[in-house]
Amino acid sequence: MKISNTFKLIKLKKIMTTYKHTQIGYLMLVITLSVTVLFVWIQITARVEPPSYDSGANFAITAIMALILFILASFSTLTVAIDGQFLKIRFGWGIFRKKFPISGIAAVRKVKNHWYYGWGIRLWFWPKMWIFNVSGFDAIELTMKNGKIYRIGTDEPDLIVNQTRYN
Repeated sequence: MKISNTFKLIKLKKIMTTYKHTQIGYLMLVITLSVTVLFVWIQITARVEPPSYDSGANFAITAIMALILFILASFSTLTVAIDGQFLKIRFGWGIFRKKFPISGIAAVRKVKNHWYYGWGIRLWFWPKMWIFNVSGFDAIELTMKNGKIYRIGTDEPDLIVNQTRYN
């Protein structure tokens, strides 16, 4: 494939997206910042100790801290995009993502999540559904033709419901 055709394809994909919105989870950002401060304090404290066999920063602990921060930062935003074929969701940098075919959606409606449903990616057993959320209690509920139910948290539920119904 020629480079010019690739650019045309990318441009066409951008044009075809009928809706795209990123919701920011400010609480998760505050938690990430707090954990970062705690980890920096732990690292500084470990390096200040007098040298001995067990003192200093441990590479494994530092790697685990970095992984925790990376995962926390990944759940600080949720992007919902709708194009002609799919409703796509993506947390943070896109490590955690899912797409739903518009043709596979039987029903879509605006709902309010309970506080105990939490934030992040959750499998809830009664009623059985998957929940994707970063902030707030507003959401849309997708009922798929295969019977599976998904809830996607958003601060613009009416727009997503309308875009999903008219695509």
